Amino acid sequence: MTSTAYDARADEYIDALGTMDAVHPVDRSIVEAWATAVTGPALDAGCGPGHWTGHLAGVGLDVRGVDLAPRFVSHARAAHSGIRFDLGSIDELEVEDGGLGGILSWFSTIHHEPARIDVPLREFARTLCPGGRLLLGFFVGESIEAFDHAVTRAYRWSAAELGRRADAAGFDIIETHTRATLGARPVGALLCERRA
Repeated sequence: MTSTAYDARADEYIDALGTMDAVHPVDRSIVEAWATAVTGPALDAGCGPGHWTGHLAGVGLDVRGVDLAPRFVSHARAAHSGIRFDLGSIDELEVEDGGLGGILSWFSTIHHEPARIDVPLREFARTLCPGGRLLLGFFVGESIEAFDHAVTRAYRWSAAELGRRADAAGFDIIETHTRATLGARPVGALLCERRA
């Protein structure tokens, strides 16, 4: 189970990736640009140790975090007092229909099998208001392919195929970003807008 796998390696993950110092400058720019276009409350869906949530709150976004791993949630609450962090699944968000203006899903769908990726995408569409913005981070591949992630099995997606899945869930794709860095897995981000 993904939550158990992350809980078992949470301290290692927090040490390596749990601060904004570990964030690539291009990613920071993409996420901050998304945040400036969000109107209303936002959710960091699959927030991990909460560093993005804390950063976004610091730049003025009304944001809270949710994650499946109890260790991440407890760390996030301790590290970022005054911000709400909930234990929960991005597949079943405790948010009313159309209650959000923005969702950051930064590599939080990477462990969803291709047959199940539509579940969180539909949930994001349900909880975003028309015109609400979703920013979806993912690992890039030529096609859909599984790989051995450090924590548990994950999937690469082509931007075109993931964009088709997002479109089917009710989103228009506004921007597509991809980046290949020597010594690192290629990554991408889709900026999506909830259709009316």
